Amino acid sequence: MDLDNIECVSITDGLDEDEIHTSTRHHHHPFQPKPHNNNNNNNTNTLNGLPPATSVHELLECPVCTNSMYPPIHQCHNGHTLCSTCKTRVHNRCPTCRQELGDIRCLALEKVAESLELPCKYYSLGCPEIFPYYSKLKHESQCNFRPYNCPYAGSECAVVGDISFLVAHLRDDHKVDMHTGCTFNHRYVKSNPREVENATWMLTVFHCFGQYFCLHFEAFQLGMAPVYMAFLRFMGDENEARNYSYSLEVGANGRKLTWEGTPRSIRDSHRKVRDSHDGLIIQRNMALFFSGGDRKELKLRVTGRIWKEQQNSEAGVCIPNLCS
Repeated sequence: MDLDNIECVSITDGLDEDEIHTSTRHHHHPFQPKPHNNNNNNNTNTLNGLPPATSVHELLECPVCTNSMYPPIHQCHNGHTLCSTCKTRVHNRCPTCRQELGDIRCLALEKVAESLELPCKYYSLGCPEIFPYYSKLKHESQCNFRPYNCPYAGSECAVVGDISFLVAHLRDDHKVDMHTGCTFNHRYVKSNPREVENATWMLTVFHCFGQYFCLHFEAFQLGMAPVYMAFLRFMGDENEARNYSYSLEVGANGRKLTWEGTPRSIRDSHRKVRDSHDGLIIQRNMALFFSGGDRKELKLRVTGRIWKEQQNSEAGVCIPNLCS
């Protein structure tokens, strides 16, 4: 991200209209899974004399990709097994003994897998669920305890972790501005708005209602038209994100554009939200009009607020709960 010619000035909850500098401490916090105390020892039950489930689970691990194997499970003439995906990757040769694989199914291992019940692989992160072997994979793809991807979109960041870890990671490693409060007032300044590079963007994190929200602002090409876009993402799951709403407003010279919506979860990628146009989009000509002056410098002021929707049990409707 090229930020040489763009700055963000934020006024948040009574702060002066000065550029806010965040701490630049460099301290990497490796993701440490939360310990999970589970006194239920049924996870290692033996199955009619078979080894414990954990041992059988090791037998069901593909030696090539190390993922759990699901039917069809293939084996060579010597009994070595691997998953169907890796069978084509090894050119039909057993990765263990190099014998030709053929089309032999390991039906016994598939049958054993049907009888297994195993904990979710995110049990160490707090998931208490236990599933039949063939239901486990689907659950894990949607498990609320699975780690989150880093929401920073300015680079291909591969870091994953829980929310508290990612907040520290954004602050310390990406130098993201951190603010407390449910209202914001940002001024985005760009010296040469005629040059709109794809995904020139900025990110600010807000701590509000005990949760964290990511405010994105970026310039990119929408078809052939250069535009600016602002949108909010919730650092949590989609079902939690629905409890909140936000509004954005930009304007000047007696004109304004407004946007109101529900923040998207960071489970949805930055690109997915942007490409769905789920936010405040400002055409460049309108942005320059809002900037005033000689139209040679972008000066956009984006204001907004976040509120929590409370369910009114008697009326059956949601009412806004503003942050004080």
